Amino acid sequence: MKAQEIVTDRPDQTESSTTIPLNSFQFETGALLGNYNFANSSEQLLLIPTTLLRYGLTERIELRLVEQLVHLKNKQTSEDSFGLSDLELGAKIQILKNPAINSEIAFISHLVLPTGAISLTNENLGIVNKLAISHGITDFIDLGYNIGYNYFCNEKGYFTYSAALGLGIAKRIGTYFETYGEVVEFNDWISNFDSGITYLIKDNMQLDFSFGVGLNQAMNYFSVGFSMNIPKRQKLNV
Repeated sequence: MKAQEIVTDRPDQTESSTTIPLNSFQFETGALLGNYNFANSSEQLLLIPTTLLRYGLTERIELRLVEQLVHLKNKQTSEDSFGLSDLELGAKIQILKNPAINSEIAFISHLVLPTGAISLTNENLGIVNKLAISHGITDFIDLGYNIGYNYFCNEKGYFTYSAALGLGIAKRIGTYFETYGEVVEFNDWISNFDSGITYLIKDNMQLDFSFGVGLNQAMNYFSVGFSMNIPKRQKLNV
């Protein structure tokens, strides 16, 4: 989600096609409460916090780390699982930035390591890949979309997709509307909708609020978050 000076990958599901500035550090963190109903079970998910760390290695490459503290509760059996999720290490590489057509393209890839708590880990190495594309339609309207493919060892891969329309509704306030989902094991199609609002505290600090619902599944979530970019220290001329 783009918001004036700071460009974040939250709160929407669509990853930005922009990398953060060279040698800057950015953290994006928040809390999420979700409810998921399946055929034979009902679960409540609490992520507090969910954290993305980003470092600008070059002008077009950033390094990334994703980690979450997870509380998962089966609402039918009251069984609880609590601990860290699997660690994700990766990079975003911007492969196109063309101001003449107001478009950008980036490739994002994360290696998923089975480091999470016993009841929360996938137990297999995985890779998460996305192609992130964005277009500046006007000074106040942006369109971004992702196409991805995820694969975990000993499992079938699955496609992911998202598309978000971002609107600047005031100098420091933005909103978005998004659809996203996945095609699981090349068979089951999952589709969701979410929306949210961002508030720019300063040029490098942003608050956000978002919510989502399932379109063809019983799911809902609410999330709040905070993001901050810490720029490279400038050398003083003596």
